[in-house]
Amino acid sequence: MIRKYRNFIHAWLAMAMLLPAAAFAAELAGLTLSDAEAMWMARNHELKLAHDVVAGAAADKISAGQRPNPQLSVNTASINPHDGIGPGGLRDKQMDTIFRVDQLIERGGKLDLRTRAAEARLDASRRDLADSLRSRRLVLRQAYYDLLLAQDRRAIAEETAALYQKTLGAAELRLKAGDLAISEASRIRVEALRAENDLHQAAADLEKAQAVLAYLVGAEREARSLRAADRWPEIVAVPRAETTVEGRADVQAAQARVRAAESARDLARSLRTRDVSVGFQFEHYPPANSYGVGVSIPLLVHNQYEGEIGRAEADLQLARDTLEQVRAQAESEISRAGADLDAAAERGRRFESGLLAEAGRVARAAELAFGHGAMSVMDLLDARRTLKVTQFEAAAARSDYAKALAAWRAATSRQEDAR
Repeated sequence: MIRKYRNFIHAWLAMAMLLPAAAFAAELAGLTLSDAEAMWMARNHELKLAHDVVAGAAADKISAGQRPNPQLSVNTASINPHDGIGPGGLRDKQMDTIFRVDQLIERGGKLDLRTRAAEARLDASRRDLADSLRSRRLVLRQAYYDLLLAQDRRAIAEETAALYQKTLGAAELRLKAGDLAISEASRIRVEALRAENDLHQAAADLEKAQAVLAYLVGAEREARSLRAADRWPEIVAVPRAETTVEGRADVQAAQARVRAAESARDLARSLRTRDVSVGFQFEHYPPANSYGVGVSIPLLVHNQYEGEIGRAEADLQLARDTLEQVRAQAESEISRAGADLDAAAERGRRFESGLLAEAGRVARAAELAFGHGAMSVMDLLDARRTLKVTQFEAAAARSDYAKALAAWRAATSRQEDAR
């Protein structure tokens, strides 16, 4: 009885452990784009690294806002190597003991400037993260559409191979009836073998697309389970209103770095404002105690911090030039994305408006005519090749439009849209 109960518990625990894995596999087998983005946000390796960079910049801000710590020093002197330190307790020993505390007082607004520079760098890191989300989300969407295209291409290859097998069967019947030459039947067999090769290549391309998307969503071990479930986006007119690049995360990150460089330049200039180190000391030499204070001020004799200031000025100019470069790249990206979207939409409409359906009708009519002996093998093969090429091109056109639409949205997205 106890053994039976124990076996039941083990079986229940095993089932409980398998349920999450089964649910995850089911999710991958019908993966939508929104599901892929959620998995990507939670599991992607590069995004984890980007978050680590932001965490480091936040720690730098804390360090920049802290004042220098005081320094405690203890010195003992006046120890006679011949007579020793004398009798009595520790306080009565014949030695001069000095306790001193020194505190550096920063002047010239260094703490505020250092804090402002760190805040600007933290802001830039956060905006870099937003821009990384924007650009990497585009990579994810393109990988998803590559998987969807690979699935369509494999389906087309399977359908084409099946049709060639059907055609080959009809050819065999006509060959037995003496209504078809052996050479023409051989041509059909060759085309059927080519269709099989295309099917194997499509299967290999599908595995590659699965592997790429699986890495992005952190499901490398379950790559072969991935199946894109979404439909291709409908080809619609996208409003092309005038857009500004100032709201993009990469431009705002460059602006934050300019602010950081300005604060760093001001901080370098403030080095010429002398910091003061103030000290307080307590001295014990039996039988008396004494107190003292001290002030330490650097003398700017050999170094006027020209190098530090010059470097900060150069870094500021570099940050400003980089900002202009990022603005120009953003404007160019938006322009190119818009042109690609228009071209892809026009190409997709040509296939959707009847070209694909017409090729299918021609192929079906050729198949029927060949089965009744009313069409030659060469005409049939031409119709079949035309259909396959048209189907592949139509699938590629859908993929091109989907990617162009994703690129357009990524190029015109503002920082709050990229999160």
